[in-house]
Amino acid sequence: MAQAIKYYYDLLSPPSRALWIALKLAKTPFEDCPVALRKFEQLTDEYKSINRFQKLPALVDGKFHLSESAAMVRYLADTNKLTEQLYPKSVEERARVDEFLGWQYFNLRLPTGAYFLEGWLFPINGIKPKPNPEESEKLVKNVEGSLELLERLWLDNDFLIGQNLTVADLIGSSDIEQLKLCQYTVDEKKFPKVAKWLDRVRQATQPYHDQAYAFVNKKSQQANSAKL
Repeated sequence: MAQAIKYYYDLLSPPSRALWIALKLAKTPFEDCPVALRKFEQLTDEYKSINRFQKLPALVDGKFHLSESAAMVRYLADTNKLTEQLYPKSVEERARVDEFLGWQYFNLRLPTGAYFLEGWLFPINGIKPKPNPEESEKLVKNVEGSLELLERLWLDNDFLIGQNLTVADLIGSSDIEQLKLCQYTVDEKKFPKVAKWLDRVRQATQPYHDQAYAFVNKKSQQANSAKL
C-alpha cells in the first residue's frame, strides 16, 4: 500500500487553506503536518530540511519534496490525487485554471497580503503599529482595485472557470477571505459578483470551509464584538 503524502501547512496561510480544502474535497489521504507560522516554526532547521524556501505549504511524497502551491496543484493532479473537476484534464480548461493562478499572484495575493500583514499580522505581533487612516485607505484602495478587476474580468459564470468549482476558486477566495481579520468585508453593492461568488465557494466546500476558516472566523468575530 502506497504511503500517504505529507502535507505541511498552517490554516492561517491562504494557499495552505486552499490546498487543504482541495485535498479534503478530493478525499485524498494525507498525513497532517501542521507548522505554526505564529511560532515561526517554518524558520527552524527541521523545517528547512522539508522546504528549503522555509515557506508554507509544502508537500512530501516519499523522497520527493515540493513547494509553491501552483506546482503542488499540478503534481497532485498528475498523480491522481485531485479530482478532474478541481483541476481539469482538458487542455483548454486546465490552461484557464493556470491562467488564473498566474494572474492572481500579482493581482490578488500581493494587495490582499499587504493589507493582511500591515492591518493585522504585524500589529497583533507587536512588529508594527496599526496603519493610520491614510495608510489604511491606501491598502483598501489597492485591494478594491483588484476586486474590481476580478468582478469585471473573471466572474461571468458561477465560478472562475465556468460553472464548476476548481482550485482557482479555492486559491482566489482564500486570498480575499483572510481580510476578515482586518475587519474588511467585500461590499455587496460595489462588488456584487465577487460577494455572490465568495458565498458560492463557501457553500460548495462545506463542511471543510468552516473547518479551514475556524481561526479566521473566530478572531474576526472577537474583533467585531470588541468594537460593540
